[in-house]
Amino acid sequence: MQFKSINFSKYSSFKIGAIVDVALLRNNFKNINDYYIIGACNNTLVGPNPPKLMMLDKMYDYIKIEDNQLKIGGATPSGKIASFCKKHNIANFEFISHLPGKLGGLVYMNAGLKEFEIFNHLVSIKTPKIIKTKEEIQFGYRYTDIAEIILEATFHIEYGFSQKKVAIFKNMRSNQPSTSSAGSCFKNPKGDYAGRLIEAVGLKGKKVGNMEFSTEHANFLVNHGNGTFEDAIFLINEAQKRVKEQFDIKLQCEIVILDTQAKTLF
Repeated sequence: MQFKSINFSKYSSFKIGAIVDVALLRNNFKNINDYYIIGACNNTLVGPNPPKLMMLDKMYDYIKIEDNQLKIGGATPSGKIASFCKKHNIANFEFISHLPGKLGGLVYMNAGLKEFEIFNHLVSIKTPKIIKTKEEIQFGYRYTDIAEIILEATFHIEYGFSQKKVAIFKNMRSNQPSTSSAGSCFKNPKGDYAGRLIEAVGLKGKKVGNMEFSTEHANFLVNHGNGTFEDAIFLINEAQKRVKEQFDIKLQCEIVILDTQAKTLF
């Protein structure tokens, strides 16, 4: 098996983490359950004690049209998907350009912007063992029950790329900080917003070391430079504790925490 040395303080969007040798998945699917699969790490906080990590090889970075369906490899970056759809006048993927990541991760967490979600036009996914149709997958808001590696996903094709939608999605993202972060720290509880709750308990702008709940959007935990894993975990736990005490709501992390020793409250 081949490995790639990755410096997560540069690779991840959080800009936190050590240099780790990550296994590359090609055609040999033996022992893959011993590894945690990563993608672009745009929603990932890597700690000093990560599990064994694996990522898809570049052979899974592709887009093709077959039988009037769109087939996308699991390692394909969102920007590449957006460019392909614009070039080929394909509709319903305009929001992808504003969701950093790779196809596998986007499908795994049913990524989207409000009602526009990756699952809206999904047909099936290909895993090392089987092909699963959309109907065989449980999914919801930022959730799926997918437990396998996503090698490829197939989507319905509709034509008519909308530049107007691109502008709408860009505006949706305009209030989000540009400082290094992993996007939304917590999932929005049903009928409420994590950002509102964090602000309500006095943590908007709360800074520990160089980590902070952003003054621009309280649900963004940002790294002002050389922020540490420990300070990030402290702020995550503090938000969960205060929101639970004041509102009796359990804030669930939307970011993925990769560390065998770190713990959050919920």
